[in-house]
Amino acid sequence: MSVRPRPSLSAEESVPQMVSSEQLPDENLSAALDQKVVSPNRILSDSGSFARIVVGFPDLVSPNEVYSFKRPVDLSEVRIAEGGANTLLRGGLRSSTPKRDNCVSLLSANQVVRALPPNKVPLKEVYPKDVTPPMTAAYLEVTDLNSKKVKYIPVPRSVTVSPYTGWLSKVSESDVLLSDLGSGGVVTVDMGGYVRLWETGLDNLQRSLMEWRNMIGTEDGRPLQITIQRDSGLDVSAPKHGKIDANNDPHVGGNQWAGGTGGRDTAGLGGKGGPYRLDAGHKVHQVSQAEKDAVPEEVRKAAREMGEKAFRERLKEINMSQYDAAMYERFSSAVSRQVQSLRIVLDSLQAKGKERQWLKNQALGELDDAKIIDGLTGEKAIYKRRGELDPELGSPQQKPKRLRVLADVSGSMYRFNGVDRRLERSMEAVCMVMEGLENYEHKFKYDIVGHSGDGYDIELVRADKVPKNNKERLKVLKTMHAHSQFCMSGDFTLEGTDSSIKELVKEEADEHFVVVLSDANLERYGIRPERFAQVLTSDPQVNAFAIFIGSLGDQAERLQKTLPAGRSFVAMDTKQIPQILQQIFTSTMLSSA
Repeated sequence: MSVRPRPSLSAEESVPQMVSSEQLPDENLSAALDQKVVSPNRILSDSGSFARIVVGFPDLVSPNEVYSFKRPVDLSEVRIAEGGANTLLRGGLRSSTPKRDNCVSLLSANQVVRALPPNKVPLKEVYPKDVTPPMTAAYLEVTDLNSKKVKYIPVPRSVTVSPYTGWLSKVSESDVLLSDLGSGGVVTVDMGGYVRLWETGLDNLQRSLMEWRNMIGTEDGRPLQITIQRDSGLDVSAPKHGKIDANNDPHVGGNQWAGGTGGRDTAGLGGKGGPYRLDAGHKVHQVSQAEKDAVPEEVRKAAREMGEKAFRERLKEINMSQYDAAMYERFSSAVSRQVQSLRIVLDSLQAKGKERQWLKNQALGELDDAKIIDGLTGEKAIYKRRGELDPELGSPQQKPKRLRVLADVSGSMYRFNGVDRRLERSMEAVCMVMEGLENYEHKFKYDIVGHSGDGYDIELVRADKVPKNNKERLKVLKTMHAHSQFCMSGDFTLEGTDSSIKELVKEEADEHFVVVLSDANLERYGIRPERFAQVLTSDPQVNAFAIFIGSLGDQAERLQKTLPAGRSFVAMDTKQIPQILQQIFTSTMLSSA
């Protein structure tokens, strides 16, 4: 629906339901009025308009101009519905005039947002003739003064009742309450206590869309993977690969096809009793964890044996395969700029390890021959002794720094790679480390170890045998992918971190670093953040950090908030990792050894 401003100097009787406390920015005012205007202003709204802009108010003494975005029908003339989706939940009908007008202004977004009951929304204009409008608690009416458009967003009805249901029905004409949330969105709460955050500002929506696209990697043209919960209700028999569908059609349930979802016995995703994971690129129908836990032990054992055999065959195939330049380029090109950034960081690193030297001008120790004359004149600080001394600023390293990358190659990395590209992002990060540290052996000694349900010390790159060329680096990436596909479910993040810290502290180095790459899926296995924090900080000689490269919902953000400040990072885009590593490597320069 389109709206246009109409200037008016005459007095119109109206009771404002909302008046902004601040003025629109000059660029938003000009965009709303389709002309260049620089003036004090206020935005208000009443029952007869989508919005009104008062130009000159409150600072100018001269008459103010009012530009109105008029409604086709005054809201006050529309009778409040006597029934609705949640009449029974309210415990009765509204018996008085609402005390709260759910209307807010978003000045930076140039929008006015209202919460309206369905009977005050032009549903015939919102939905096609052949579509029945859904049962809703309310509609958000978003009036955008930049585009001169009005849009309606349905707010789902409440399915529960709270003690405040009766109170809400008396203060609001719709079944929700509305408030502004920052500069580009609003927050609603319904009668069941359900809180929803809505982004309506165009700039905020575009920014969030870009972040989402970066997170799931839509640039490769793959369809988005969607997970659908389902119950199988059928028993498992014996694990098998399953038949190959030449057309790659989606298969749900059953135990016949390889690459199906939500089934049993065959290789696929979201099912139970299968030998290993197999992603065919379809929507995932996921059986419950309770069904998976109910799989008999003999079936689990058979599936595990079949998975181990398939993994060994896959490793043999990787070792014998020819170098695939196109496949390696896919990962290398994605991080080429990040590799250059990482090398700049490495070039700027300085020595941190203390050096054992003669400390002169001491009151105790061995007599310093160069101070004999000073001793005859009464000077007391004429001795020297061996001790550790912080290196001078900019001095070269005497020993290389020691780095271990603890990469997550667990089953969840493969399972949810179709959701947010977490496994590919981990492989890109490992590729970046291998390429970035090439020819920097004098500064860094590194290795890469994997952790999954199979264990916490899965060798990927040995410190004394790092990859020297693209073929060897591609072999590491293929091994990561294969392990994640064929490994058992489980999590050894804590054990892997603890073991790495204890191993590294035994080695002589300028500094010790452990960087844990994880998908933040710890709560599924009952791992409390406090335990992870305790392990990360268990040895002051080892600088341990976590980088979360995958997350279901806000898992990673919530986990990061519970860990010690500066010890964890969230990187849903590989481009962020060089900056994170720079923070990690330079943070120790600010701390005392």
